[in-house]
Amino acid sequence: MVMFFVRALIFLASAALGLIVADIVLEGFQISWRQPIGFILAIVIFAVLQSVLAPWLARVAQRNAPALLGGIGIVSTFVALVVVVIIPGAGLRIGAPWWTWLAAPVIVWLVTALATWLLPALFIRKKASERRA
Repeated sequence: MVMFFVRALIFLASAALGLIVADIVLEGFQISWRQPIGFILAIVIFAVLQSVLAPWLARVAQRNAPALLGGIGIVSTFVALVVVVIIPGAGLRIGAPWWTWLAAPVIVWLVTALATWLLPALFIRKKASERRA
């Protein structure tokens, strides 16, 4: 049960990092920093949607279009971003220029994937050091 919560926390942290990096890099990607609850809501909604959409889209693509399996992560990131932007209080807005809608999912997906891969290694290293001491 503890590992489930650690993994959930890591996934939420990686989603937050992905959204923050997109906010820094893209001029049309805006996090409403004045509403921290909205940003937290955006992180939670985005992370939950990602964890639900990715496996579902993978199953749909495997049955109907196997060639699309490689892009499922970016597609599910795009869909999750669209849903979060539609929710009024979520604290996330994507606007002009138009290419922000193409670049944002790629950046968020890439940062989230890297963070999901690197953060557990940091936690495991820290926990191993604590056990040795």
